[in-house]
Amino acid sequence: MTFDFLRILVLVSAGLSLAALSAMAVRAFGFGRPRYLSRPQGRTGKGVVYAFGRGMVEKESVTLHRPTFFGGIAYHGAIFVGFAYLFWHVFRIPAAPPVWFFPPVLLGGTLIGLALLVKRIKSPHLRKLSCPDDFFANVLVDLFLAAAFLHTMIPALETAFFILSVVLFLYVPIGKIRHCFFFFYTRMVFAVHFGRRGALPGTSREIRS
Repeated sequence: MTFDFLRILVLVSAGLSLAALSAMAVRAFGFGRPRYLSRPQGRTGKGVVYAFGRGMVEKESVTLHRPTFFGGIAYHGAIFVGFAYLFWHVFRIPAAPPVWFFPPVLLGGTLIGLALLVKRIKSPHLRKLSCPDDFFANVLVDLFLAAAFLHTMIPALETAFFILSVVLFLYVPIGKIRHCFFFFYTRMVFAVHFGRRGALPGTSREIRS
C-alpha cells in the first residue's frame, strides 16, 4: 500500500512539474513574435541546424573547457536515464530493467555530478558566478542518481528513491533545473532570429534586388 501511494505521489509531482513548466513556456510565448520590417537575409532552417549542431561545440565556453562540456553531456544523459529507470518501476513494467545498462550509467552520472560540484566549489571564478541554487540543484540531482543506482542493487530502498524523486520533481519548476526544459526553447529562438538575419555560419543568402 505504501509503495502504491508513493507511485501515485511520483506521478502527481511529475504532472505538477510538467504543468508548471508548460505554463511558464506559454507565458514566454505570450510576449509575441518579433515584428520584422526587413526582408530575411538568411535561412532560419539552417540557423536551427547550426544552433543544435556545430553551434553547440564552437562556443568559446566549450572550446576552452571540453572535458567539462562532454562531462555535462554525459551528466544530463544520465539524468534522463535516471528518469527512465524511475518510471520503469513506477509503471511496473514486467520486464526486468537491463542490469548491463542502468547501473553503470547511473553510477557514472553520480560520479560526474560530484566531480562538477567539486569543480564549482574549488574554482574561484565558478564560486563567484554561483548562487546557492547552483549547489543545491547539483546535490539534489546527484542524490537522485545515487538513489537510483543503489536501488538497482537494493530494491528495499524504493521508498527513499521515490521520495527523492518527488522532491526533485517539485523543485524543478522553482529552481535552476528548469533550464533542461527551456534550453530547447531559448536555443530555437536564438536559431530562428539570427538565422533569419544571416548572422550564423552557413545561413546567409544573396538577396535579389
